[in-house]
Amino acid sequence: MHDLAPLARFGGLVATDLRDVTHDPEALDSTGFWAICADFEGRLTCARFGDVRPDPVPAPVPGAWRGPAAGDWTSSLDRAAYTAGVRRVREHIARGEVYQANLCRVLTAPLPDPAAADVDALTALLARGNPAPYAGTIRLPAHGVEVATASPELYLRREGALISSGPIKGTGRTAADLLPKDHAENVMIVDLVRNDLGRVSETGSVAVPALCAIEEHPGLVHLVSTVTGLLREDAGWPELLDATFPPGSVTGAPKSSALRIIEALETAPRGPYCGGIGWVDADAGTAELAVGIRTFWIDRPEGVLRFGTGAGITWGSDPEREWEETELKASRLVAIASGAYESGALEASGKATSR
Repeated sequence: MHDLAPLARFGGLVATDLRDVTHDPEALDSTGFWAICADFEGRLTCARFGDVRPDPVPAPVPGAWRGPAAGDWTSSLDRAAYTAGVRRVREHIARGEVYQANLCRVLTAPLPDPAAADVDALTALLARGNPAPYAGTIRLPAHGVEVATASPELYLRREGALISSGPIKGTGRTAADLLPKDHAENVMIVDLVRNDLGRVSETGSVAVPALCAIEEHPGLVHLVSTVTGLLREDAGWPELLDATFPPGSVTGAPKSSALRIIEALETAPRGPYCGGIGWVDADAGTAELAVGIRTFWIDRPEGVLRFGTGAGITWGSDPEREWEETELKASRLVAIASGAYESGALEASGKATSR
């Protein structure tokens, strides 16, 4: 629906009156309120809005979102291909090439009426069915960005010179499901994020105020750590993004090796999934960008809805368990987007992701 007005929605704020769209990160050091969508592959879209005001996510309007049929989802990697990929990652680990790599797959389903699809209506459903700390919408149909996220993970927060990141590694249905492998995974990524932030922080300022804290989210628990630093005076948004993107928790360690393995094993681009989604207030010197997980996006040319899911693979990974983790992360959200969640078809919808 290309006549839908451009809009961004984050944290109880809505932004309208689109003034400018650029792909240049230097704009984020200028003036104004910017909505940001950075694809995993590096495409950055920055949209400056003129009107930003408090506005809670509206209640869902029955029929406003028409999602795919629950059984219509297909996966870029099916169960056999995904578990084979996990085994391949373990081979790379055995050869000493990488300690951990995040292996992801992209789910796709046709929209029944693409012309009427509005990601902000999907955001309203997600806010009720899967509330998330970094939930948001960016609706820029003319610029190829239509994203609804229910992300639980902080990629970057900025408060003046203070920068922070909240990497998530380790997922289970309950805290009792978390294994030593999950803690090891988290600590590896914290080390990577410390290194990334250290590239643009004042010497000696990088700290880890929280390590492997347990956070509860709808239907699952995560291990979450916090890493902080003080941004150097000579570093702005171009340097900060260059040092930290893509986020370490969705790549692996070392990041360069993990990215090579991801490129070889994954069969679909991640797009906004595993990228960065959020806002920058250049006037206030504040920002909050989420890691683009638990994220849907409309692919307008294809007339489809996409959603990504993945898991961090370490030497201790069991291929079937990792597949199940990707199913756990997807099932509730895919069911909400398909309208199956409230009808009790959650389990059926989740299993549809394995096709």
